[in-house]
Amino acid sequence: MSEPLLLDLASAAHKASAHEVYARLRLDTPICRIKLARGQTAWLVTRYDDVSRMLKDDRLAKDPANAMTPEVLAKQPRIPGFLTPLTRNMLGMDDPDHARLKRLVQAGFTPKRMDQLAGRTEEIAERLIRSFKGERTFDLISVFALPLPVTVISELLGVPATDQARFARWSQILLSAPADSWRIILSLPGMISFVRYLRKLIAMKRCKPADDLVSTLVALEADGDRLSGEELQAMIAILLSAGHETTTNLIGNGMLALIRNPRQREELVSQPELAAEAVEELLRYDGPVEATTFRYARSDIEVAGTRIGRGDIVLGSVASANRDERQFTNPDILDLKRTPNRHLTFGEGGHYCVGAALARMEGRVAFNALLRHFPDVGLAMPDENLRWRASPVLRGLDKLVLAARHRGAAST
Repeated sequence: MSEPLLLDLASAAHKASAHEVYARLRLDTPICRIKLARGQTAWLVTRYDDVSRMLKDDRLAKDPANAMTPEVLAKQPRIPGFLTPLTRNMLGMDDPDHARLKRLVQAGFTPKRMDQLAGRTEEIAERLIRSFKGERTFDLISVFALPLPVTVISELLGVPATDQARFARWSQILLSAPADSWRIILSLPGMISFVRYLRKLIAMKRCKPADDLVSTLVALEADGDRLSGEELQAMIAILLSAGHETTTNLIGNGMLALIRNPRQREELVSQPELAAEAVEELLRYDGPVEATTFRYARSDIEVAGTRIGRGDIVLGSVASANRDERQFTNPDILDLKRTPNRHLTFGEGGHYCVGAALARMEGRVAFNALLRHFPDVGLAMPDENLRWRASPVLRGLDKLVLAARHRGAAST
């Protein structure tokens, strides 16, 4: 067996040169072994067709308990019982459990509800922009890209406005995925507080239901089935985390791409009706997802012509697949009118992102609002100071400092 590549998907060095690295891998080593945290290794799949197939491959489990031998499973880090609701969620489940939970939660993401949310999302975007519009420079992530989706998903769930800032902090703790024991210990107080809050929120919605998603989930029953208390906690936690992080990254990465491609930005400024197509291209070009979540081989199998052993971890590089020249013409060029555009940012198959419509709507609103007020916005920090958050799965900037350049009436 070959030695694993010294490739850390979460490192700053990799994030800065990821697309160049993936181009070489697609050409020479379309599936390779890489190192992960805690000394683990995984198989990284980089070509579009192979990633697409693995996303729909039932031989790859999301739950390691469905793939690893009892001996290997016994060696895995133990999760304290009170934190189980934060780990046993849809993202880490296989059918039939996953299908059951997804069927129940989809009732809260209907097209009608998304249409209703669009107007409110526009109001939130305008309010946020007013708060920093007078500044010469601003960090787009902290003043807009993060608070917009956090506010939208919190209101959708029914989290009181006074609790939304804490909700966002807890989400960051949950998404940080500690890689070593001391960081796990440091994150415990926040996770314990999060679980306690979730229990209180569910109890409150049982007593005083409102027109929000948590109340819907509490009361929901489909085909005689309903969510248990722990399932409700897990569902709210994952909807909060996944419900804002992807959009935050989409807005930050997307604005950086538009600034670096001024002709494409100008096209969207002059034709805001292109927003839907533009969002799809920004999701593809430098999207919010680096790689799929972990899959585990249920048995010895072959993936992309390579033998994978039972229990081995398999990751699909979404960022690489979305730049695969076998699937996309001129993949390294930003083309807001690209069609067709079958990117893999929201996945495929049974685990296709349940919140994709929400993220798309928020992206359309965000880019149109920002470019309406700041059509000539520019980067106010050197490229070498751009910092990407340390995650093997997500791709997003820690900070994006922009310069507000107004263009007469267009920015009013």
